[in-house]
Amino acid sequence: MDKEKLDAFKKRLEARQRDLRQAINRTAQDGRDAVLESAQDIGDRATNSYDKEFLFHQSNNERQFLQMVEGALDGIRDGVFGQCVSCGNEINPKRLEAVPWTRHCIACQEKLEQGRDAIGLPGQNMLSRERRKWAGSLTASSL
Repeated sequence: MDKEKLDAFKKRLEARQRDLRQAINRTAQDGRDAVLESAQDIGDRATNSYDKEFLFHQSNNERQFLQMVEGALDGIRDGVFGQCVSCGNEINPKRLEAVPWTRHCIACQEKLEQGRDAIGLPGQNMLSRERRKWAGSLTASSL
C-alpha cells in the first residue's frame, strides 16, 4: 500500500480513536452521575439500575471498538496494516475503506462467522443465520 493511502487511513483511525476515547470518558461520567443519583422509590431505583447497566454495556462496546482501532494503528506502525491476521493475504482495499479497523479478509471473516453459527455463539451474523433458517424452510411447493 502506498504511503499516501496509509497516511489517510492513519488520520481516519486517529480521529476515530479520539472520538471513542471522548465517548468512553463521557459514558464513564454518565455512569458516575447515575450512581450519585439517589433513587427514592422502587421505580426510580429500577430505572437507575437499568441506566447503569446500559451505560456499562455501551462503555464495554466502545472499549472493544477502541481496541480494534488501536490494533489497526499498531498494524500501520508495524507495517502489516491491510493484511489478514488469519491467512496473511491482503485485505480488499474497498473493505479497508469501509472498515479500516478490520483484521480479516472477507473470506476469513465469513469462516469466522460460520464457526460462530456452527457452535451457536451470538455475533454479527445472527440475523443472517435466521434468514438462512427461514430460506431453508421454503421449498418450491411453498412458494
